[in-house]
Amino acid sequence: MKKLRIGFAGVGGMGQMAHLNNYNVLTEECEVVALSEPRPQQAKLVGARYGVPKVYEDYREMIEREQLDGVIASQSYRLHASLLPDLVRSGLPFFTEKPLCLSVEEGERLVALGEAHGSLHMVGYHKRSDLAMQYAKRVVDEWKLSGEMGALRYIRVSMPPGDWIGGMDRNLDSGEPRPNATLEPYPAEFSEAAGKAYDIFVNYYIHQVNAIRYLLGESYRLTFGDRSGVLLAGESDSGVCVTLEMEAYRTTIEWHETLLVAFEKGFVKVELPPPLARQRAGKVTVMRDDGTNPPTYTQPVLPNEAAMRSQARNFLAAIRGERKAPCEAKEALEDLKLARDYIRFMQQQYNCY
Repeated sequence: MKKLRIGFAGVGGMGQMAHLNNYNVLTEECEVVALSEPRPQQAKLVGARYGVPKVYEDYREMIEREQLDGVIASQSYRLHASLLPDLVRSGLPFFTEKPLCLSVEEGERLVALGEAHGSLHMVGYHKRSDLAMQYAKRVVDEWKLSGEMGALRYIRVSMPPGDWIGGMDRNLDSGEPRPNATLEPYPAEFSEAAGKAYDIFVNYYIHQVNAIRYLLGESYRLTFGDRSGVLLAGESDSGVCVTLEMEAYRTTIEWHETLLVAFEKGFVKVELPPPLARQRAGKVTVMRDDGTNPPTYTQPVLPNEAAMRSQARNFLAAIRGERKAPCEAKEALEDLKLARDYIRFMQQQYNCY
């Protein structure tokens, strides 16, 4: 297998903790040959720590000078509208964190540009790469195809705020001030307060919006949001009810993220670890109850590999053309549309903002 040559555009906290430390150990599949970081001391510090041979201040110079097979651009999503066009035009496969950007309008522009250039843009919905989620997805798809467990009735996702770091080591930080950057403004249709609420929603809950579609295997639309902002409800194209429970409560030293897929005769439940937890997959429980025999519960033992590590493998496989990226830009745009519809609903129904 040819080692892929990977470059990093940005090595801040998430760039290191979620991505660089994972790609750096996949030595049989890739080598990190260059990084770019506008803070010079930060660039040198991280480059030395991870043994990256070439360090640049500008990602465009890195792309021009290095023979890269792919780029990891771990930046704030509100920088994507200005950052990504250069990556799209480079023709290189690239990865960014979620969401696609801030607004639907900029998302549509980026998707159209990507389609025009035929570029691969994988969006970092790492929960799709969690081994527990992938196991659950296989079971759900098998049940839908066979009909043995009856109809798919309901999907519930719950994610109260908690300790999302999960014991991850502290990232390297030179202490240099971050360069001034123009953030994508809030969508023009929203007031300042509504725009802020929208920004918070896409930052915290866009993963769950995306995970619902992943497990459904089809699109869905918003039908309801409660006044308190705890519950979002929707309905899929085929009529499946879905709910997202948000800040019903908080935890301090734990992470309580669960996904339930309910059929008439059983369910598949996933319990996910903190997003940055070291090499821990989620847990799956599969319940079957045919109404004749006692119910059975299956809990598979999964390899000790975190979703971020599995996500890195998936991006490398997508570059090699072995399989599709778990989520590309065009699908990620649908998450922004649902987020926009939710804030619109809250604003119009309850005059929240």
